[in-house]
Amino acid sequence: MKRFNKLKTLSLSIVMAMVLTTGCNDDFLDTQPLTTVPGDLVWTDAGLAEAYVTDIYNVLGQGGFDEQMQASLTDEAIFTHPGRGINVITEARSNPADPGWINYTLNWPNMYSRIRSANIAITNLQDPQFNDPAMVERLLGEALFMRAYMYHQLMRYYGGVPLVEEPYDLGEPDYTLDRNTFAETIDFIVKDAEQAAQLLEGKSMAKGRANQAAALALKSRVLLYAASDLHDIPFASSQSNLIASYPHPELIGYVSGDRMERWQKAQAAAKAVLDLPGYGFMLNLTGPVSPGEGTQNYIDMSLFRSNAENEMIFGRHFIQSKNEAGGRVGLFNGPNGYRNWAGNTPLQDLVDDYEMMDGTEFDWNNPAHAASPYENRDPRLDATILHDASDWKPRFTTTADPANEIQTGQYEVIGANGQKTTHFGLDTRQSSIEDWNGTRTGYYMRRFVDPNPNLRDMNMWQQVPWAFFRYTEAVLNYVEASIQLGEEDIAREWLNKIRFRAGMPAVTASGQELMERYRNERRIEMAYEEQRYHDVRRWMIPEETFGQQPGIIDIKGTLKPGKTVTTYQYSPENYNYTYNPILLGEGVEKRAWDDKMYFLPIHRDEINRNDKLAQNPGY
Repeated sequence: MKRFNKLKTLSLSIVMAMVLTTGCNDDFLDTQPLTTVPGDLVWTDAGLAEAYVTDIYNVLGQGGFDEQMQASLTDEAIFTHPGRGINVITEARSNPADPGWINYTLNWPNMYSRIRSANIAITNLQDPQFNDPAMVERLLGEALFMRAYMYHQLMRYYGGVPLVEEPYDLGEPDYTLDRNTFAETIDFIVKDAEQAAQLLEGKSMAKGRANQAAALALKSRVLLYAASDLHDIPFASSQSNLIASYPHPELIGYVSGDRMERWQKAQAAAKAVLDLPGYGFMLNLTGPVSPGEGTQNYIDMSLFRSNAENEMIFGRHFIQSKNEAGGRVGLFNGPNGYRNWAGNTPLQDLVDDYEMMDGTEFDWNNPAHAASPYENRDPRLDATILHDASDWKPRFTTTADPANEIQTGQYEVIGANGQKTTHFGLDTRQSSIEDWNGTRTGYYMRRFVDPNPNLRDMNMWQQVPWAFFRYTEAVLNYVEASIQLGEEDIAREWLNKIRFRAGMPAVTASGQELMERYRNERRIEMAYEEQRYHDVRRWMIPEETFGQQPGIIDIKGTLKPGKTVTTYQYSPENYNYTYNPILLGEGVEKRAWDDKMYFLPIHRDEINRNDKLAQNPGY
């Protein structure tokens, strides 16, 4: 007890001594946290300022490599596991209380929170407190690009939005704002992108950071959208009674002006990207490569490896040591027979839109096409989609599949009793391996998945970046604008550059047929790149695409007379195969279209916080 009292007395003595020695020093209680840096110090140091701007990039999330991909909101794919807000959008049930699936990169409060961060950076970098002019220019350019990118995300989902260009502080008299018009929103984004491009010109940037090309690519996309059907209110009103009756049309498009001038601006912006040196991949061909080369070219470009790295303009790169989810796209989407999750599986609608090798359309009414639907097709099909009998990686048990092929059908085999029995493919929902993760469509996503045979199961992590902008998008933007301006020779020339690289013959069409060929080419070339969702809307063709119940495939293999197969593998010598396109069951998704879905609703909570916000049409 005496020892305890002695220690207690000692500790009190120490405290008293501290009070006596610091009693006249107010700084004793005015301490700074050790884990953060005071805001006023950030902009006095180049390293801290760079760290602040770098943090803004976190708004990009995993790019498009989330477990639920935007492709499943379109006629590219369905999400295998019902719920999670996907059906709310595909079934046209979005409303201000429940908009449906909204990922991090288009979430209204997330965007405005990060826009505030960009505004803080832009404001402080206008009057830098550290002496490094080159660094100031670079960081200011990056901050302007990121602000423009975030506003572009809001614009293409919501239309015109409140434009905040200065950081709000506590104690402001009013935090509510009206939505700016669509035209004002476009002009604001373009101005930021142009200034960013000027500041970043000639700057050597690390991977994953915005550069001059990224700013110009953003400008190209935004001006393409601005010129499109959905945002020309006179045209859009002729196609949609809902848009025609909307009391605030200036929030979702141009109510007046010269539309051809908008197309000219879109064409010029795309050409500015095409003229940048050092970008692009195999676009100097005078004729198509072989089918095998076409498939490999598309795989190389999807992985952005070796000679295809220059296709990337701006992307999200992932770090294995952080175990980032963006490195698990194969796990999220691969076959259940490889212990993967089959998340966003391709639809028959997408498969059917891949042309035959001679450039003609695939047709189920053609007996030769129907008998072998995956043969003699556009080489990009095999680089994008795993279908029945696709060669793939070694399985865990080679005795179950000695050929290492995708099995998405049901096939006759001879059982142990010598009688015919049904073998359900290892990659189906009746599989002996994780059947709950089997595809509902008969297909799996192949694109963006590293073909390394050692990366095959739930532990798979791969180093493949997500591209927000790639060079080919600017090529396609240039083609579309050129068609709209009547410059068809230029449009065909650039469109065929893309086709030759893929091993496909030249397009010779003109007029509306050329536009249809272009739209299909964009669909195929940019599958799973978060383009289709926006393209279908801005072209105003969703009722015939998104509004239809999607197609899937039913495959059966029956043994030919006298054949006695005991372990299944694909073999036209042993089997007769039938491929039956059917519709997805409405119990999984009952797809529908409503014109309100041209735009997402502004969430009820945002409307309640800001009563100046006008809601989008139909909500």
